[in-house]
Amino acid sequence: MVTSRNNFCGRTRREFLWQAGAGFTGLGLTSLLEGDGFFSKQAVAADGVTPYVNPLAPKKGHFDGKAKAVIFLFMYGGPSHMDTFDYKPAMVGMDGKTIAVKTHGRGGHKNEGRIVEPRWKFKQYGESGKWVSDLFPNLATCVDDIAFLHSMTADSPIHGSAMLMMNSGKILSGSPAIGSWVNYGLGTENENLPGFVVMLDPTGGPISGPKNWSSGYMPATYAGTVMRSQGSPILDLERPASLSQDAQRTLLDSLAAYNQVHLADRADNSELAARIASYELAYKMQQHAPEAVDISGETQETQNLYGLDDLKTAEFGKRCLLARRLVERGVRFVQLYAGGAHNDDNWDAHGDLEKNHNYHAGRTDKPIAGLLKDLKQRGLLDSTLIVWGGEFGRQPTAEYAVGSGRDHNAYGFTMWAAGGGIKGGMSVGATDELGAAAVEDPMHVKRLHATILKQLGFDPNRLSYFYNGLDQKLVGVEHTEPIEQIV
Repeated sequence: MVTSRNNFCGRTRREFLWQAGAGFTGLGLTSLLEGDGFFSKQAVAADGVTPYVNPLAPKKGHFDGKAKAVIFLFMYGGPSHMDTFDYKPAMVGMDGKTIAVKTHGRGGHKNEGRIVEPRWKFKQYGESGKWVSDLFPNLATCVDDIAFLHSMTADSPIHGSAMLMMNSGKILSGSPAIGSWVNYGLGTENENLPGFVVMLDPTGGPISGPKNWSSGYMPATYAGTVMRSQGSPILDLERPASLSQDAQRTLLDSLAAYNQVHLADRADNSELAARIASYELAYKMQQHAPEAVDISGETQETQNLYGLDDLKTAEFGKRCLLARRLVERGVRFVQLYAGGAHNDDNWDAHGDLEKNHNYHAGRTDKPIAGLLKDLKQRGLLDSTLIVWGGEFGRQPTAEYAVGSGRDHNAYGFTMWAAGGGIKGGMSVGATDELGAAAVEDPMHVKRLHATILKQLGFDPNRLSYFYNGLDQKLVGVEHTEPIEQIV
C-alpha cells in the first residue's frame, strides 16, 4: 500500500507527532506515580506473587552491626610481614645464613633457604608498645586504633587464586566478591551511587582482573563499580552527545513506566525491572558521581593530611580521601588497590626488596594514616571498618641465589583492621621466629571474612544466597568463627 508523506498508518503527520509526544509525557507521569507507590500492587518478583523490591534497597542485618561501611586497602602483590608489622628480632644477624625451613611459593616447595633479615629497623609506638618498622612512620602513630592479625593463612601461594580467595573466599572464579555480599545483604543508603566501589592503581588492575569485584552467581546489580580519581569518575557513563539530558530522562521514565504497567504479570518481571533499575542508577551516577570525586571543597589542611601536597603520596592519598567521601555518602564497600599490573608495579618483591617496599610503603603510609585520623576526627571511624593487607605475605628466605627478594608465603602473614567496632592497640596470633608459618592461633582468610560480616550485623554462617541447589555462603559450608579477640 502506498501512503502519502502526510499520512502514516491512516493518521496525519500532525496527529502522529501529537500522540507520540503526549505518550512519552504520560509515561513519564506514570513513572512518577510509581515512585509514590501508585502501582506497587502490580509489580511482582519472578515467582509472580512476591511484590518486587529494588535489590539495592536498604536492608537490616541479623542484628545491629557496629560498622555501616567497609574500606578495604588491598596491598596487591603481598607485602612482607617481617619487614612491616611482624617484628622478628631473632632474624637480625642471620643475613645470608642458609637454614632448614619449609617454604612453598611460586618457586615450588623448598626445604632450605638463605635468610634475608629484615631490611628496616623496628621501633615501639603508642600505649600498646606495638613494634612497627621504619617503612610506616606515619601509620605507626595510629597503632592504638589498630588490631594486628599476625597469623593469617590462605590456600594458595599464587597471585590469581590467592586474590580470588581474599576477595571471594574461593580460589576458583565465579563466586561473588565480599563487596557483593555486603551489597546483597545491606543494600545501599544512597540511590545515586553504587553500593560497591573499586578504585584501581594507575598502573592497572590486578592479575585476575574483574573477577575480584564480580557478583559471581548473583545478579550484576551487586557487582563492584570501578571508579576513577581522574577524569570521568566512571567509564562508559557519559551519555551520547546526541542524546540530551532531558531526552535521556524521558527515555528512562518511559522504560520504568512500561515495566510497571505492561510487565507486571510476567514471570521475568523481576529481571527486567532490575535491568531498568540499573539504567536508572547509571543516569543518577552521571549527576552525582562527579560531585563525589570533587575534592575542591576540602580544606587544604585535610588534603595535606592525606599527602596530596607531595607528588609521592598524592595519587593514593586522593583515592583514600575519595573513599572517605564515598562512605560519607552511603557507599557500603570501597576497595582501594595499592599496586597493579605485574612484578614491581605492586608489592611482589621477588628481586630487590628494599627498592620495592620503599616505593610502595612510601606512597601509601601517610595517606592511610591520614584516612584513619580523618575518619576518627569526623566521628566516622566507629562506623567504618578499615581492613589492610595483601593476598599473602613473603618468605623469610631469599628466592634467588643473589639479591634480597622474597617468594610468596600463604602459610603465615599479617593483616590489620581498625574502626567499625574493632578493638585497637592489640595483636592476635603469631608466626614462628622467622615468620615462615603461623604457629599461634592460625586464622584462615574465611575468619577475616566472618569478622567483617559480623561487624556489619550478620551471622556469617546464616548469610546465604540460593544457587545451584545450595545455600551458598561467603565463608563456605563449614561453620566459621569470627576473630572474637578483636571485636
